[in-house]
Amino acid sequence: MTRSLPWRIEDACFNAWPALRSVYHGDWLLRFGEGVSRRSNSVNPLRAEAASIAAQIPLFTELYRAQKLPLIVRVPALLGPQVDRELDHHDFTTEGETCTLHGDLAGRALAADPAVTIEATADAEWLAAISALQKQTPTHAATYARVVAVVALPAGFAALRRDGEIVATAYGAIQDRLLCCESVVVSEAHRGEGLGARMMTALFAWAASRGAEAACLQVEASNVAGRALYRSIKLDTELHRYHYRRAPAG
Repeated sequence: MTRSLPWRIEDACFNAWPALRSVYHGDWLLRFGEGVSRRSNSVNPLRAEAASIAAQIPLFTELYRAQKLPLIVRVPALLGPQVDRELDHHDFTTEGETCTLHGDLAGRALAADPAVTIEATADAEWLAAISALQKQTPTHAATYARVVAVVALPAGFAALRRDGEIVATAYGAIQDRLLCCESVVVSEAHRGEGLGARMMTALFAWAASRGAEAACLQVEASNVAGRALYRSIKLDTELHRYHYRRAPAG
């Protein structure tokens, strides 16, 4: 059966930001990424009709505890209310509401930008730049580098330079004619100058030349600046949201 667009995007986003380890268990995908982000360190449904999670909580707790991680369940609005009700019963708290955005690339005037380079892999300069832009700790930077190194989809790592210095980064991976965008960061010193839009437009052009027909990404609902950037580049159709449920400590 053909996957609907929201579930195609779910698949693409898993692969564009991969986990370092994973376990498939029935209707659920358990992702482990050494704590770098909730998205790569959480339990995720694989279909709208995902089976009850309540009976799986002891097993899932054990598996995450073995990785020295809390049990976090990612709950897309694509599911019915049963999962949230079950997690409420087990005193899971709610956090991290996130929007899934989509935009067509067809019909746009897209072109390369001389200030933007796009490479097939994340080299040392790109990794150092995003580490500085995101203020990553050394441990975070090392794990982040491992995560992006295992992206198996066709990918483009974009860097926008000003006076030879990388001041904005992003990358995108293409699956099923969708460009899934990740790690969109602009230097605090250069925000408000339109650099994010320039870089993303160049990344869109790169992807369109490789058969991508649309772009997507996931951004926290509270990220006002990021959502304004995405509206400006017509990545503004909200398909669905998701939130995280965190198991009580102890």
